[in-house]
Amino acid sequence: MNEPSRLAMLQFARRIAVQNLEQIDRWIADEEQRETEHAAAEARRAAADPQWTIGLTQDGRPEEVHAPDCRMAGQRRRPTVTVDQAREALVQGVTACAFCRPDTELGLL
Repeated sequence: MNEPSRLAMLQFARRIAVQNLEQIDRWIADEEQRETEHAAAEARRAAADPQWTIGLTQDGRPEEVHAPDCRMAGQRRRPTVTVDQAREALVQGVTACAFCRPDTELGLL
């Protein structure tokens, strides 16, 4: 019975290794695609989320939390914040706007 040569066995091992690497490359490409789609979905969701605002005093301290559609926010400096940041500001004692009542809308009352 003829045994395969050492060269034939090494070539076979190389073919198997190449196949494994090709499979790993496909898995990597699939995962990169999933991460790209996830990041795009997160960006779309963040852009769609309404931006809450926190009105600032003249010296830059937080004064009032406003809902996204509040017309009383005015033209003062007012950074936009996420829902969680607005909720945290209210919990920490920043006043809720008396007109748009963000504390009620956020379920803090």
